[in-house]
Formats: sequence, structure tokens, C-alpha cells
Amino acid sequence: MYGEDEYLMLSGIQHFAFCRRQWALIHIEQQWEENYRTVDGSIMHENVHNADFREKRGELVITRAMAVSSARLGISGECDAVELRRSEDGVALFGLEGSYTVTPVEYKRGEPKEDDCDALQLTAQALCLEDMLCCEIPFGYLYYGEIRRRVKVAFDSALRERTEGIIAEMHELYRRQYTPKVKRRKACNACSLKNVCLPVICGSKRASEYVESVLGAEDEP
Repeated sequence: MYGEDEYLMLSGIQHFAFCRRQWALIHIEQQWEENYRTVDGSIMHENVHNADFREKRGELVITRAMAVSSARLGISGECDAVELRRSEDGVALFGLEGSYTVTPVEYKRGEPKEDDCDALQLTAQALCLEDMLCCEIPFGYLYYGEIRRRVKVAFDSALRERTEGIIAEMHELYRRQYTPKVKRRKACNACSLKNVCLPVICGSKRASEYVESVLGAEDEP
């Protein structure tokens, strides 16, 4: 079990799966730069994340920005939306009559990806919800803004094991405060941190050292 001061951001799982260096730059070195994709994604999530909003449609209750965490995994964050559907096979929930199945829904700005980065983040949300509510969650949904529909993700054993393995690796790198190097690839061109990261791949070990050297050079007469 992890203490609350050891919790890592659940949203970082997507960064880590996409690029371990990107995750370390953001979550260890506290480096961040905006680009069109990050701004557009933030706008979408601002519209979704209204914690005071709860919608009821017959047997379905939809909550927004639900805070989730897992002491077992040492992560915490928010679910964009959680659908609670009344069912005899569900679990009892505080403030609601009857029992409900639990389904997390994550919103993404683009379109479905070839990798499993988004699915891993959604799986981590499901693992947190299972630990919090003592229930089983077989699937969730990823809603993509570009295609305006959602994709079902089954939380099978392989996806669960990969998610938990990534979280353990995140904790190890964070404990060591280590920023790994990576090989440059096509996806680097779309990364908001390329101006901080890429010069360092060829030289300094830490992006923070590179940034400090550049700022120091600018201050020189």
C-alpha cells in the first residue's frame, strides 16, 4: 500500500505509455509547453469536468469529474464521466437506491489511435473504481471528439497486467528521479515538449539542465 504523498497522477499513464521521457519531463522535471493539441484537449475536458453535474436518464445516472484513487497502485486522478446503470448484478452506492453497474468514460479530442495509450489510462480508472467500490468493471468507453462516437474497451487480463506493470515502472522512475533517454521518432514532431526534449537527446541528461543553460546564456551581457 502506498501513502497519499506517494500517489502519482493517473493521467500520467497515457504520457508514460506514449513516451517515458515525455512523462518524466512533465512529472519529474516539471517541464510543460502548450501546443494546439494540448490546448484543444484542455478545452474539451473543461466542458466535461463539471463535478456538480449529475444527469439521470431512467435507470442511468451519469456523474462528471469523479475523483478516484488506489492505495494499492499508488495513483489518483479524475474520471471524465462515470455511468451508473441500475442492475441486480451491480453494487450498492452511497446516496443511490438499489444496485448499479459502474462504467468509466474517457473523452479524447482526436480519433482512435493505433497504440493502447488511451486504453491503459481508462483501465487505470477502472482499477481505481474497483478498489474504491469493491466491484468488478468488465469494460469502459473512450469517446473521440473527431469521430464523435465512443469505442468500447474490454478490461481483459492482459490489459490489466500491462496497466499495473506500467504503474509500477512509473513509481520506480519517480523514486529514482530518473529521466530516460529515447530514440527520436516521427511522433516527436507533434509533441508539445519537443523544443525542450530533442536538444537534450543529443546532449544533456536532464531537460532542466538544458533550459537553465539557455536562460543563463540569455542573461549574459
